[in-house]
Amino acid sequence: MIPLPLSAIAEITGGTVHGSPDVVVGGPVVIDSRAAGPGALFAAFKGERADGHDFAAAALAAGAAAVLAQRPVDGPCVVVADVQKALGRLARGVLDRLPDVTVTAVTGSAGKTSTKDLIGQLAGRAGPTVFPPGSFNNEIGLPLTVLRADAATRHLVLEMGARGIGHIAYLTGIAPPDVAVVLNVGTAHVGEFGSRENIARAKGEIVEALRPGGTAVLNADDPLVAAMSPRTEGRVVTFGRSPDADVRAAGETLDERGRARFTLVTPEGSAPVALLLHGSHAVGNALAAAAAARAAGLGPAEIAAGLSAAAPVSRWRMEVTERADGVTVVNDAYNANPDSMRAAIDVLVHMARGRRAYAVLGEMGELGASAEAEHAKIGEHAARSGVSGLVVVGANAAAMAGGAGQVGSWTGECVQVDDVGAAVTALNERLAPRDVVLVKASRVAGLERVAEAILAEDGR
Repeated sequence: MIPLPLSAIAEITGGTVHGSPDVVVGGPVVIDSRAAGPGALFAAFKGERADGHDFAAAALAAGAAAVLAQRPVDGPCVVVADVQKALGRLARGVLDRLPDVTVTAVTGSAGKTSTKDLIGQLAGRAGPTVFPPGSFNNEIGLPLTVLRADAATRHLVLEMGARGIGHIAYLTGIAPPDVAVVLNVGTAHVGEFGSRENIARAKGEIVEALRPGGTAVLNADDPLVAAMSPRTEGRVVTFGRSPDADVRAAGETLDERGRARFTLVTPEGSAPVALLLHGSHAVGNALAAAAAARAAGLGPAEIAAGLSAAAPVSRWRMEVTERADGVTVVNDAYNANPDSMRAAIDVLVHMARGRRAYAVLGEMGELGASAEAEHAKIGEHAARSGVSGLVVVGANAAAMAGGAGQVGSWTGECVQVDDVGAAVTALNERLAPRDVVLVKASRVAGLERVAEAILAEDGR
């Protein structure tokens, strides 16, 4: 963070200084006292299980310069009415003091984090860039990311999530984007929003918030995203597989490990791309990243080179690891929705050509009344895809098993289990050298533990 005295922090946040107003915060802003270091600002959140104010002394002892708090603590602090809102105001205040920073913001029902990681790696070729690992995409994570920017930063790449109408509008109030990317409008969170149209309404808030002269990057292949064009006064750039898209892919293929190769086509020229990421769905994310990088001034050859060099950054997103015995584990357990489930199953089947494919699938959250039907469709898709075995775990496992059972031509085996331990046992009883295993579910299911347990086996 840029150095600021407590007096300035109090002015930005509407708080009151307790202690010397000349104390300077020059380190990061943290919400975990264990992450505090010299010059840090510790934001004391009061949660359901713990009160950050109880850890203020530990943060100060670790070197933190001050505390952002809702009540006075024993040490330098700025007392505010609401720490979360104050954190957002502080982030906006810092960003307003960094006029040379280009803000790129990404939203969508699926692929936000992977696309953010690609854009961050591309933007790094144009200048010092800040982008967070993982999904720091809410009202706490996003301002913490913004506050990592300093005077040297030229690109700030942010991910924006939403659980309802107005959430993205709040986030863009903290960090108005110069480039706004909308990937897709799927069925993720439809249980909270009520309909895909409401999801589109919420996601489109990002293009309405563009700064003057900004660029909206929209998916030409998604009608609900393409329809957002009239909602922005900025320049519109489209990406996708459509021949009418401004940035598109030609000649797509997948290698034996499911990594895409294609020709990147832009108005400025074309260049070959060989992704290190797995799955044909990664092409859409790469095209979105290319369109955003193009808006930031990179040419097609540099964008293609950057995409070809980009490595996975965030955990549990199509992580491919091979055991000593040749068993390949695809850990995609961070999140799941119907579209990403189908895409991951398709990658599994492609990678396993000539080998046995096992899919370990858990709950897809936040689908509301459509949950049972959507899980059944995923079970059916897995069976029709020809997986050798299907292990379905926890909530809605019966629906997935039922869907698979509807495919009369399928000769594979479906095992229904209650929890992670049972899933690991079922796999260990069945896996043989050179098998390929996909593990996927929403984060709440915790299926990354299945992948970790399988990889922990020596495989010999």
